[in-house]
Amino acid sequence: MVAFSFSVLSRLRTRTQSIYIRFKHSATGRSPLNSVSKFESQRSGGGGSSVFSVAALSASSLAFLLQSNLSLCDGLPDDSGRSIRVGGKGSSSYVVKGSHKDLPREFVDELRSICQDNLSLDYEEREFHGKPQNSFHRALNIPDVVVYPRSEMEVSDIVKSCNKHKIPIVPYGGSTSIEGHTLAPNGGVCIDMSSLKKVKSLHVKDMDVVVEPGIGWMELNDYLEPYGLFFPLDPGPGASIGGMCATRCSGSLAVRYGTMRDNVINLKVVLANGDVVKTGSRARKSAAGYDLTRLMIGSEGTLGVITEITLKLQKIPQYSVVAMCNFPTVKDAADVAIATMMSGIQVSRVELLDEVQVRAVNIANGKNFPELPTLMFEFIGTEAYSREQTHIVQKIAAEHNGTDFVFAEDAAAKRELWKVRKEALWACFAMEPTFEAMITDVCVPLSQLAELIAVSKKELDASRLVCTVIAHAGDGNFHTVILFDPNQEDQRLEAEKLNNFMVQTALKMEGTCTGEHGVGTGKVKYLEQELGIENLRTMKKIKAALDPNNIMNPGKLIPPHVCF
Repeated sequence: MVAFSFSVLSRLRTRTQSIYIRFKHSATGRSPLNSVSKFESQRSGGGGSSVFSVAALSASSLAFLLQSNLSLCDGLPDDSGRSIRVGGKGSSSYVVKGSHKDLPREFVDELRSICQDNLSLDYEEREFHGKPQNSFHRALNIPDVVVYPRSEMEVSDIVKSCNKHKIPIVPYGGSTSIEGHTLAPNGGVCIDMSSLKKVKSLHVKDMDVVVEPGIGWMELNDYLEPYGLFFPLDPGPGASIGGMCATRCSGSLAVRYGTMRDNVINLKVVLANGDVVKTGSRARKSAAGYDLTRLMIGSEGTLGVITEITLKLQKIPQYSVVAMCNFPTVKDAADVAIATMMSGIQVSRVELLDEVQVRAVNIANGKNFPELPTLMFEFIGTEAYSREQTHIVQKIAAEHNGTDFVFAEDAAAKRELWKVRKEALWACFAMEPTFEAMITDVCVPLSQLAELIAVSKKELDASRLVCTVIAHAGDGNFHTVILFDPNQEDQRLEAEKLNNFMVQTALKMEGTCTGEHGVGTGKVKYLEQELGIENLRTMKKIKAALDPNNIMNPGKLIPPHVCF
């Protein structure tokens, strides 16, 4: 029992907590784990921490919990008793319903024989994993059990057992996804990969590294820094490499280094039947066979569980300059971003913040930046080359009404400026600490970006909601953060209306509903309009071939109405 308690304690203390969770719940006085079922409350003496309520389970109480066919999923039943899926074509609901079946005792016994103490039936722990920490999306059900595999073999055995009993699986990484990827609308097993976070091998001369999926990109870069190398993808703080692969993420450096699909050499993946597949060699290019690596990247856990990743690395730049410039309108700022890219300058970052976002940064960080639309640039290379690029962009900005062009070369000053940008989302909650955020993620061809932002900004400014604009302006990726009171349905519907307006505008410009956040449950309703029904039928055929029992993260990515 001591070992079991220590195992749970270790897991919970090493669980990645986003800046948002710490900030928001300290501001509101609420705990992120504040809901305990009636049974759990009675058993533990009323809402104790999940560490002690799990550790206090005796053999007899476990036997009671695991009695044959006992439902451990605390979702609400549908009035008609039917299975209903929400979030498909035309839906405006953010609550996802699903079918649920009780876990057979035989299955739970199998899981326990595989995972030993690295398994939790605790309500709070299951609820935490079933409610995304950075997303307003919700499901009526939560996972029935959370497992923490310690090896690829354990993942394979867990998946084999789930497939045999037809129990749904939800892979779980750093808990930073936004579109409801880790919801468990059908209950089932949440496979938390956070214990698998080793650097398995580093090949400095080849500039690649082999890692387990649970390691975070920030942890990885700390490991690589002494070798003069880094991994260039930089999504939100706390994101894990496995989750980054699953959602095909990118970040502010994608304008220079590409997205996740461009920076993964190969993967190892556990398929729905438990088979472990390696998708390719370590060669930088290959024409051998189907490109299974790219098939799995962005599949959002619907085709398999990623257990190993080989990543391309880059040399840490010799020199860099960070520059900022203000503009009277967001269109002026977007025009400069486009002109900079058209000039042929190889910038590594071009980020746009509107005046509302700058105000949020000032409130949250005690800064005094001019509250105007702002562009942030990073230039890398030799000292002479970086400075030359800076002066060329300064001239371009001046031609488009740019003012207050400043740049930093000191390492500490540059880190501080980019910290402000990386924490922009969490800064928004300084304005409305108790609100939720709906975050758009449209992306359009670069030439359309200025028009998209200008049209969207007009709608956002006319809304009564607090809305900020953040854009990866160098590759046409545009975000808005729309804050709304979760207790006011009219505010959520207003946020949904604004989100839908921007998606529809982007699609008319031959863009996409999601540039980097992925589909999950939140964007699934737009896929037929963007991709076409034949595309979706092809995806469904691939899914059916690899996962005939539909256990791998069901309800995500592929709209429920699609058939073939």
